[in-house]
Amino acid sequence: MKRIAFVLLLALSWSSSWPSSLSAAVQPDEILTNPTLETRARTLSQQLRCMVCQNESIDESDAPLARDLRVLVRERLQAGDSDAQVLDFLVARYGEFVLLKPRLSWRTAALWGLPPGLLLTGIALLVIGAWRRRGQAQEPDVAKLTAAEETQLRRILAGGGGS
Repeated sequence: MKRIAFVLLLALSWSSSWPSSLSAAVQPDEILTNPTLETRARTLSQQLRCMVCQNESIDESDAPLARDLRVLVRERLQAGDSDAQVLDFLVARYGEFVLLKPRLSWRTAALWGLPPGLLLTGIALLVIGAWRRRGQAQEPDVAKLTAAEETQLRRILAGGGGS
């Protein structure tokens, strides 16, 4: 039974990555005749965000703007631009937001640094909190009694009264 469950889970995980290559929204009239350029165009299209859908690449999106961007990428590649030049052109036109994975720069430093910074701050707060709790548990709040106070306490407990 465990083997069957394992095989089913493996098949599901494989099938979840399978449709991404088949469900691309690239239309037949967009595909370039040069297979090398088409491969480069598909690679670039997977790195660019659909400005309408925003959580999909232009390679996956059926939006008209995504189609226009796919055609533009192919035109730039046919004109002889390198992959970096195509990306730079689109970033200059649409801003860093067009990239699904923004580049590391001074403008995007907070975007890249904030998650690890928050994680490290949380870990530091947990460690400090645990350290303080451990320190408080080891040191009881009961103060030591002087000899005179101990004698007086014994008298009170024995029923003899206080001073």
